[in-house]
Amino acid sequence: MASHIMLTSHNRGRSGRAPAVEWGATSARARGPLIASLGEPGLRNVIGTHAGAYSVYRALAVASGQLQRDHRPDLTDTAPAVAIGPHPQWSDPGAIVSLDPWGHRVAEEFAHLIAAGMDIRPTIAVTTAHINMPELQAAIAAGRLRADGTVLAANGDVRVTKAAIDPVWYLPGIAERFGIRETALRRALFEQTAGMFPELVTRPDLKVFLPPIGGMTLYFFGDVAKLGRPETKVACRVHDECNGSDVFGSDICTCRPYLAHGIEVCVEMAQQGGVGLVVYNRKEGRALGEVTKFLVYNARKRQRGGDRAETYFERTECVAGVQDMRFQQLMPDVFHWLGIRRIDRWASMSNMKHGALAAAGIEVVERVAIPDALIPPDARVEMDAKVAAGYFSVEAPPAEAELALAKGRGLHE
Repeated sequence: MASHIMLTSHNRGRSGRAPAVEWGATSARARGPLIASLGEPGLRNVIGTHAGAYSVYRALAVASGQLQRDHRPDLTDTAPAVAIGPHPQWSDPGAIVSLDPWGHRVAEEFAHLIAAGMDIRPTIAVTTAHINMPELQAAIAAGRLRADGTVLAANGDVRVTKAAIDPVWYLPGIAERFGIRETALRRALFEQTAGMFPELVTRPDLKVFLPPIGGMTLYFFGDVAKLGRPETKVACRVHDECNGSDVFGSDICTCRPYLAHGIEVCVEMAQQGGVGLVVYNRKEGRALGEVTKFLVYNARKRQRGGDRAETYFERTECVAGVQDMRFQQLMPDVFHWLGIRRIDRWASMSNMKHGALAAAGIEVVERVAIPDALIPPDARVEMDAKVAAGYFSVEAPPAEAELALAKGRGLHE
């Protein structure tokens, strides 16, 4: 164990040997590797550490003696299962600011530096899998989907490619995206994490930050190699995590039903020769967290007059201070990473997500609402509130008097 603590902001940690980072360069080597090595502070050229929120578990493993602090991953045979990119958007420094477009090709692009001893790690991994959900089996039984033996098997198995992406923030680009000064962004990040990353305020020369937050998982249906081609039709569902519904089937929201419907739309597109894509973001409870989410549930169910659409957003804001912290402004980055400029079938009703895509220059041809039959009874409050607030719907928004009616179950029903 080290006999003293070396703060990352100490001047003696700056050896001048750290590779420069040229965000938006036309190649990985021209951009430079992103090094978050803790073993040699002089080589660090980013703020933060790998693995996002899981870095805290790594610290616990080191402290308890279960992991060597200088362990480096053996990247043999970990290369992406399919090739993704490069696409022209990768060299646009303003198009991608919240992930590293070269993050899945680290072992290939920087093999010479890794061999020379630099600790450079992937922030994206791409593999293949089969998935199966009861809703897909039901769709086959109902005749909405057909098993073709290639994309979809008779037992409901779907062949997919999937990618896990850890967040990588280019701070000047993040600040520009939100129309704020980089110094204000850095200060807020430093103060609101209780000074967890001093380099945010002491090292303005370090422009890349690996934030301790959850990333995203992509599920591809069909041939990933077709992405980026103008003729390729794309179906997509961007889904923000909802553990209660997605995993356990809680019926207070439409999350799992819409996710399953989005996957069905993606399977159909893949079978028609296009590509389906589900983007699953770790943004539980609108990025407010599950504790806040459950507190809001209690407040909605206990309020005078019952759970109703007219106070749906107000109850969240009373507890959290804001209605939503998902910041969809960053969401389009993943489409730029994939070379997607047009989405033919967009399985989402969110006006915020649609607006973010439009602002990023990504065309949405058709918006696909969740079928009314898939909306659980206790989720009608949510759906009415969202449609009244501007969410896409094929039907007219509910009248004001309708929003005032209690539709959700009581707390103990």
